[in-house]
Amino acid sequence: MKITEIFKKEDKTFSFEFFPPKNEIQAVEFGINLGQLMKLRPSFVSVTYGAGGSTQDISFGLVEFIHHKIGLTCMAHYTCVNATKEKVNKDLNNLKNNGIENLMLLRGDPPKGQKTFNPNIDGFNHASDLITYSKNINNFCIGGSAYVDKHPEAENLDFDIENLKTKVDAGADFLITQFFFDNDKYFDFIEKTKRKGIKCRIIPGLIPVINYKQIKKFIQLSGTAIPYDIIQKFEPYKEDKKKMYEIGVELAIAQAKDLLKRGAPGIHFYTLNKSRATVEIYEAIK
Repeated sequence: MKITEIFKKEDKTFSFEFFPPKNEIQAVEFGINLGQLMKLRPSFVSVTYGAGGSTQDISFGLVEFIHHKIGLTCMAHYTCVNATKEKVNKDLNNLKNNGIENLMLLRGDPPKGQKTFNPNIDGFNHASDLITYSKNINNFCIGGSAYVDKHPEAENLDFDIENLKTKVDAGADFLITQFFFDNDKYFDFIEKTKRKGIKCRIIPGLIPVINYKQIKKFIQLSGTAIPYDIIQKFEPYKEDKKKMYEIGVELAIAQAKDLLKRGAPGIHFYTLNKSRATVEIYEAIK
């Protein structure tokens, strides 16, 4: 089923994102966590893969497994990086032939060891180009990414929203935001996108901070701002894993409840392949 069809049935959707395990131990942990989260019967799930296309084959295998064996609507991530037009055409046709109707199309991160994104001469350099091409070769339901705090490479938020409009005009059916921690910024962002003529559903992405080391990593990777008052709550307990977990889950529940109360069209959980925190948050808001 296409995710846009789910939107017609569900006013608010609740979805989970996974990434492929890299070794046998992670595979066992993934199976356990996947089983726990599947019991919650999410609206849909998505599976990402590593920078530069690493773990892509495993990712596609998981997408097909979740779709066919578990019976959930599953969205495959796909990026421009290291992909020629021939490869894109082959991969997307294979996904379509295997019954996958939903794609999250992204430019992607540079391959490991590269700090910048090198131009792709025989492929695509922007998510909008990939979206246009995908719409032309197969009638996929397409999701795109959005940044409440702007994309790290964008000059400013207005410039980033202009690029976002390009993705929507190219054929993106809905958007999912990168995680953020200030709900006011999300709703301000929604108003700005509306003024630019972006009318599709924009689902907020949520991630629980349950490890102090994650804070710095999140800021570096996404440019996401973490409010000072949140950092203050964690600071005294940065060496106390149990307390960090409790505070992180508590804050995520409060954030999710506030988003839904104020009209957000659901929540997309970045699970980090960990079921416990996501289950607790989901059950608290449902």
